[in-house]
Amino acid sequence: MVQGLGERLQQKRSGLKISQKEAAEAIGVSYSIISNYEKNERTPSLEKLMALANLYHCSVDYLLGIEKTSRASIDVSMLDDEQISRLQYFLSSINK
Repeated sequence: MVQGLGERLQQKRSGLKISQKEAAEAIGVSYSIISNYEKNERTPSLEKLMALANLYHCSVDYLLGIEKTSRASIDVSMLDDEQISRLQYFLSSINK
């Protein structure tokens, strides 16, 4: 078992106002599996952990307790390479 994983999963899901049933449907498991993850009775596979991180807009490192804070993520799938490059430049300029 990964210390604190269940609590972080529950916090992220609740914060996004997603039910266990909705989370389960999104990653292709039953809602009881999500409940078991959150109660630390079961550990998600790597594939399910990645799907949960994507669904909850956080990193796998955050869910595993490696990264102490959850960073916001930005979906850039609709951007082309030039737009992504400009966004990265912009973000790096405000991060100084």
